[in-house]
This record gives sequence, structure tokens and C-alpha cells, in this order.
Amino acid sequence: MTVDVRAWRGVAADDDAERTVAEAGDAASVVRLQASSRWLLGSLLRPHRRPLLAVVVLLLIQNAASMAGPYLVKLGIDRGIPPLSGGRHDATVLVTVAVAFAVAAATEYLTKRGFLALSGRIGQTILLDLRSRVYDHFQRLSVSFHERYTSGRVVARLTSDMDSISELLDGGIEDLVLAGLSVISVAAILLWLDWPMALVTMVSFPFLLVLSRWFQRASARAYRRTRETVALVIVHFVESMGGMRAVHAFRREPRNQEIFDAVNDDYRAANVKAMRLIAIYAPSIKLVGNVTIAVVLTYGGYRALHGQTEVGVLAAFLLYLRRFFEPMQELSQFYNSLQSATAALEKLAGVLDEPPGVPEPADPTPLPGVGAGDIHFHGVRFAYRGDRPVLPRLDLHLPAGQTVAVVGATGAGKSTIAKLVARFYDPSEGTVTLDGVDLREITDDDLRRAVVMVTQENFLFSGTVAENIGFGRPGASREEIEAAARAIGADAFIRALPDGYDTDVRKRGGRLSAGQRQLVAFARAFLADPAVLILDEATSSLDIPSERLVQRALRTILADRTAIVIAHRLSTVEIADRVLVLDHGGVVEDGPPAELVAGGGRYARLHQQWRDSLV
Repeated sequence: MTVDVRAWRGVAADDDAERTVAEAGDAASVVRLQASSRWLLGSLLRPHRRPLLAVVVLLLIQNAASMAGPYLVKLGIDRGIPPLSGGRHDATVLVTVAVAFAVAAATEYLTKRGFLALSGRIGQTILLDLRSRVYDHFQRLSVSFHERYTSGRVVARLTSDMDSISELLDGGIEDLVLAGLSVISVAAILLWLDWPMALVTMVSFPFLLVLSRWFQRASARAYRRTRETVALVIVHFVESMGGMRAVHAFRREPRNQEIFDAVNDDYRAANVKAMRLIAIYAPSIKLVGNVTIAVVLTYGGYRALHGQTEVGVLAAFLLYLRRFFEPMQELSQFYNSLQSATAALEKLAGVLDEPPGVPEPADPTPLPGVGAGDIHFHGVRFAYRGDRPVLPRLDLHLPAGQTVAVVGATGAGKSTIAKLVARFYDPSEGTVTLDGVDLREITDDDLRRAVVMVTQENFLFSGTVAENIGFGRPGASREEIEAAARAIGADAFIRALPDGYDTDVRKRGGRLSAGQRQLVAFARAFLADPAVLILDEATSSLDIPSERLVQRALRTILADRTAIVIAHRLSTVEIADRVLVLDHGGVVEDGPPAELVAGGGRYARLHQQWRDSLV
């Protein structure tokens, strides 16, 4: 079976925040993305201006000490060796040259050591700042972003992309800057030593410029491609490992292996192409360098034989010439790190530029001191995609303290109402208000305290039972945590665990049953004590005994607050004060459960079907 990797990549592809320059295509997108990455780099470097200045000074001193060597060779040959100094013998010249060599070597050692220590500290601080920014921004981005941006890409941003930048900061910058300084310094020294020979050397410059410009453009595309392909490898790996139960259950291993082999081969091919560029560039630079050295040696030897230059000058010139071409060959290796880091920075800048789908209000309105939980939908229209509204126009009032059950067919808009109240999304048109305040004018902290949603996932974090309950209200005491568990009816099973409230629930609460996880989630919500509680299919995954256990907890947790209960199981709906029956985003029935059953409408038919299923 062949694998349509392009189709899989289309499914894995993300929104504009993930696009690289190569993917974006148009010139405006290229400019925007590059400008964003430059701004991000500047904001990361700005707090370290003084240490960076010290780093620059250390690099300049190190470069000067390194450049001193060939010139000292010139002095030693022309002034310290009798046959070349007109028969005059002056041992102090050689001694002075030797001492100067030692001083230059010591200076280069000390400045290099200081540079590595200081630049290492700056680099790690920058990486710490960047990781914190990206992680914080990922947390603040809306649910809609995370629904379309795969977890594998999140991992790629915080691992492989960070590693590329770290690789450059850990050593590549020093090599790149020193290579650039060496090329500039050597060019100036060559002109000063012997400008005729320097002019001969400059004949090679057009070849070097053409080669370097070609390599810069080609490698930029190649290394962006490697970042794209490694991201796809990570995406597929994370998704496959995360869904391993389904993989085994549906025997998907061969298909997954084929997809992985395909994206892995794409990654290999991208790296081979990048290496091929280096294989062309580095030997070409070396060839140009060797030819230039041969020409300069021939011409310089002729000038030395005819007394037009000194032997020491020729020796120093050749030594400097090697220092001119060697860094250019090394630049091909360091440019790999530079391009990988540039591509990674562009991806991270794209993520950081992604605006939150539900932004914080610029001028927030505080909620009333004691939130009642009155909810109003005023002419709300909402669509996940612009041309297909889930809620065409909804006007709905949920009075404070009322428990409202929302039922209807799949796709009727039940969960959409819950997500709008929790402000996971903002309406396309109209407003949703809480106690008379538009949700878009309420700070995120105030809204999360006032509105809590419990879903069928019952997600538990790694840690103890007490810690998971305590997430409902950070700072709650152990007594308050245990009191919440007792109120919900979870205290008995928690104390029966090996370590009671200190029992580690393990990954995603795997140590607990579905019913136990649900009770812990309810205890968490009870401890939070919100004005509005949303239960989105909170009992759909439970068996009958577990559901009965949870039903008792529901009556406790729903008391004295506004509650929105979304459920297919009508056993949960029966405890509601009011039932809304939705169809295509509109309310088709509204009233107390008993009245709707007696009315013989849609809810009555749903209720009868549920009763028949229990027989």
C-alpha cells in the first residue's frame, strides 16, 4: 500500500503561524516573517547590551592576538636572522619576538576563556527567556489554536527548534564572528604589507563572492526544509505514541510505519541536500584558496628575488593568506548552524506572533463583588468556519442559580454554547454576558474564577490526588481540599488508596477508574466554587454503577449556582430545573423536564427512547 505523504502532511499542516518562508510563498509573507524573527532576536538580546559589549571587546582582543603571529614571524625572519638581515646579528630581536609570541598566546587564551564563559552565560539566559516566552504564549493561546495546531508541532518548537538555536549559541557564534573578523583583518593587513601582492590576491574575490552568495541563498532554502521535515517526523511520532492504544486496537502499526518511513525519508533527503551544498561550497573555496596561494607564491617569490619585497613579508603574507581562506571554508560548516537556527527562530517568531483568539480586554470591567451567574446570549452568531454557522442567531437567558440541561442531536450546537460561556471562543456576532458584563470585557483570571467547565475527559495531571483537587483553587489548605472531597462523596475511595490523598494518580490519572477520576474532577470544581458550572458530557464515559455514584455528587455540586449540563444520558438531565432542546443551533423546546415529557415533543421522544434502552 502506497502512502500519500502529501495528504498526511496536509492533515498535519497548521495555520499561518506555522508557515515558514518557503511555505508562505509570497514576498509580503517572506518580509513579515523575517521582520518578526529579527524583532524577536532584538528583544532577546536587548537586556544583555552591556555583557554583549564585553563579549565584543573580548572577541576583538582575541582576534588581534591571533593576527599578531604571522607579523611576528616576519619580524623574526627579516630582523633576527643574520643572512636575511644584512649580516647583522641581534639576538634580542628573536628573544623579543619569542616573548611577544608568548604574550599573544596568553592573551588569546585568556580572552577566549573569558568569552566562552560570558557568552555561555548570556546564551543560556537567552534560551531560558525564549523557552519561557514560547511556553507562556502556548498556554495563553485559545483552545481554537490548539485544536488545529498539533501537539507534535508544539513539541518540535520546544525541542528541535530550541536545540538548533542552542547549538548556534553554544559555539557557532564565536566561530562565525571570529571567521568574519579574520577575513576583514587579514584583508586589511595584506594591503598594508604589500599592496601589489594584495591586488593579485583580490583577483579571487569575485569567485569567492559568487560562491558565497550562491551558498547563502541555496542553504537558506535547504535548512528551512530540514526544519519543516523534522517537524513532520516529530508530529507523527508524538501522535502515534499518544494514540498507542488505538494503534494496537486497529492494527495500524504497518500504516504508521509507512507514514513514518516516508516522512523520515523526506528528512533524510532534506539533510542530504543541505550536505551536498556544503560538499560543493567548501572544496570550491579551498580550490580557489590554493590556486590563489600558488599564484601569490610565484609572484611574491619573483618580487623577493628582485629585491622588491622582503622574504619575511612574503612568509607573513602566505601565512595570513591561509588565515583568509581557512575561515571561509569553516564558514560553510558554521553556516549550517546559522541557517538551522534562523529557520527555527522564524518558526518560533511565527508562533509568538499568533494573536490569542480570545484576547485579554484592554480596559477590563470588573464583575460584581458577589457573582450571581446570570447568563445572557444576545443575538449570538457563531461559526467555526466563516461560511457554516453552528449558531445562526441565538437569544437565550439563563437566570442565576438555575440548572439548565441542553440536549439535542450531534452537531446541534450544545458544546458550542458551553465553549462560548467559558470563552474558549468569542461569538462571530452578538454578545454573551455574565451578570450584565460582556465576557470580552472580563479579565481571564476573573472569568476562570467565575466559570468552570468539567468535560468528559476528566483530565488529571501527574501528581497526588490532593494536588489534583487543589488545582480548583490554588492556595487552598489541605483541610479545604479534604472537605471538598467529602462534600462530593469522594473521601471514602480516596482514603482507601495506598497513600490516601498523597497517592500519585500517574499519567492522566491512569491509576484511578473513570468514576473515580470524575469524582476528583467534581471535587476540584466544588473547591473552585464558581458562579457558573458547565458539565459537558461529564458522565458519558461512565458505567451504570459509576454513574449512580456520580449522580449523588452532582446534586451537591450543582446546588446554589448556575449550571449548564450537556448530556446524552437523560438520567443526568432529570435533575435539571429546565431543559433546552437544540436543533441546528436554535432552541426548539424549552421548559421543565416533566412538562416537556408530558408535551409529547422531541424531548418526550428522546425520553421514551432512553427509557426503552433501560429495559
